[in-house]
Amino acid sequence: MSNNDELDRLCINTIRTLSMDAIQQANSGHPGAPMALAPVVYTLWQRFLRYDPGHPEWADRDRFVLSAGHASMLLYSMLHLCGVKAAGPAYEIPGRLSIELDDIKRFRQIDSKCPGHPEYRWTSGVETTTGPLGQGAANSVGMAIAGLWKAGYFNRPGHELFNYDVYALLGDGCMMEGVTSEAASYAGHLGLSNLCWIYDSNKITIEGSTDLAFTEDAEARFQSYGWHVTHVNDANDLDALAKAFSLFKETGDRPTLIVVKSHIAFGSPNKQDTNSAHGEPLGEEEIQLTKKNYGWPEDKKFLIPDGVPDHFNAGIGARGAELHRAWATAFDSYKKEYPELAEAVTTMQDRKLPEGWDSNLPEFPADPKGIATRVSSGKVLNSVADNVPWMMGGSADLAPSTKTTITAEDAGIFSMEYTKGRNFHFGIREHAMGAIINGLSLSKIRSYGSTFLIFSDYERPAIRLSALMEIPAIHIFTHDSIGVGEDGPTHQPVEQIASLRAIPGLITLRPADANEVVEAWKVIMQLRCEPVALILSRQNLPTLDRNKYAPAAGLARGAYVLADAEDGSPDVLLLATGSEVHLCIHAYNQLKAEGVRARVVSMPSWELFEQQNEEYRSSVLPPSVTARVAVEQASTLGWERYTGTDGTIIGMKTFGTSAPLRDIQEKFGFTPDKVAAAAKATIGE
Repeated sequence: MSNNDELDRLCINTIRTLSMDAIQQANSGHPGAPMALAPVVYTLWQRFLRYDPGHPEWADRDRFVLSAGHASMLLYSMLHLCGVKAAGPAYEIPGRLSIELDDIKRFRQIDSKCPGHPEYRWTSGVETTTGPLGQGAANSVGMAIAGLWKAGYFNRPGHELFNYDVYALLGDGCMMEGVTSEAASYAGHLGLSNLCWIYDSNKITIEGSTDLAFTEDAEARFQSYGWHVTHVNDANDLDALAKAFSLFKETGDRPTLIVVKSHIAFGSPNKQDTNSAHGEPLGEEEIQLTKKNYGWPEDKKFLIPDGVPDHFNAGIGARGAELHRAWATAFDSYKKEYPELAEAVTTMQDRKLPEGWDSNLPEFPADPKGIATRVSSGKVLNSVADNVPWMMGGSADLAPSTKTTITAEDAGIFSMEYTKGRNFHFGIREHAMGAIINGLSLSKIRSYGSTFLIFSDYERPAIRLSALMEIPAIHIFTHDSIGVGEDGPTHQPVEQIASLRAIPGLITLRPADANEVVEAWKVIMQLRCEPVALILSRQNLPTLDRNKYAPAAGLARGAYVLADAEDGSPDVLLLATGSEVHLCIHAYNQLKAEGVRARVVSMPSWELFEQQNEEYRSSVLPPSVTARVAVEQASTLGWERYTGTDGTIIGMKTFGTSAPLRDIQEKFGFTPDKVAAAAKATIGE
């Protein structure tokens, strides 16, 4: 064995033993995958990854996604040994390591940079939050799309700013999850040649052998998707791994799946790797035996032998720094020749907006007939997209209904033939769509995806993760209520709005008319760390006369007084979102004619309203006025926080029914008469 071979093995065993020791000390975690896959990740990072540890936010870096997030110690060990630096909120480099050895020693403990699964925004070098299997794989598809789009839009002859690849490491669990299949199918359809998935085929899950539940020919499945599939029969064969990665680099017309066969080498020959591959530390005795098997000091914990950091620094460290320096020099030249494009690169990377992004937002005149908020939203989206070139997205086969197509002449449809395309036909793949737009957002693209509100259930895991990661992904949902009508209860959302409101960090917005839609998009575009669920109507809604009613700009505060009692001292509050605001206005006028003083409050976003100070919230919902009626064509769950025990909620306590809209509204009590009657009953008249 040569000195280089010995040093390779030393580095690989350092990754393994750091992982074992951290998991044992925490008495929690999954040692099997880090032990088995250390050679794979070592080879990729040390010899191929286009990555500068000193600048983990470098725009043209290769991305590495650990979709098998239970193997988190594999990534944490690499980040530490490669010397990846921390990046601050403004992408500055404060000079400390992203992961110190003490963080590894405190794996899965409070405030450690090494939590149980990789978390974006918590640890520099982690490209996306993973743990729910398959999500990271689907995110990587969005990252690959973003890389090709940036190359298509920004690169110029003699100026190649973007040319990065995306790698994702998957396990058997990822391969079983449906989101992986959806994303892989779409990636194959697009021919994403900059995408490489590494499949750790070790045939083990928590319950035992994959033969219990997973006997399909996954390789044939990926070939049918249009992927290039290659094999490495032994995860410890560094030359075979290098050959497979080189083959990926040479494949220019499709994504690549590298199937790696791995087996965990424990110290005890009778050790079964089932549980330890997933949720069980090895135990001190087994760790000592395994270290002995590696030729490692059995009594040493968290040992990093001399020469290991230097070897990583001479490999990925030196190569990455040189690549980054060359890129920075090229970018300086690019700025001189293409100053506007260079400014756009910087603005996009900093999650900022170009000057004048809102210069041509539409204004909608008062109109009693009005338009559906899905239609007005489409108009606003296009006005914004005209000024924000990196805004893009699509629909799960429903763009004609959700009105989310960018119509600019050069927008086009994204494909390998036209990588500047900004419209995506995701197909009927809601779950993958949500995860892919998260990947786009993680790549600093202003991304959106759209479908009917009822199908937010199919997208929910990705929505939850966009909130957990604090990324400004835009989730657009139309056909927002039982107003869908004849399509019936399978397509009439009832519990979905309440379900979305339950997600911490997600802002829900359900505007009442076209001008509230304009204000909603103003809020959305200025968010940098919060995802949004924009909920829109299928049916026309009147465009309110803002000379008669309060300005729509009140939407930015989540709730505002739309119409008030003449003396500003109402007897009853009428609270609503979306289309039901108009029911409350009709009821308000009826009550006013009868001498009842009412206030109409439009509440498009509970989350924005709760961010306001107590003085403002009390000015909108005076604590002294306990007679309150909330109206929403959705589940009543949650409205009691605003109506209190003395109020009334007009909402849905069952599923909907198939019938014309007016018949449905009458059946479930969504009429001005019912709202007015409830208001009087609540007052006590």
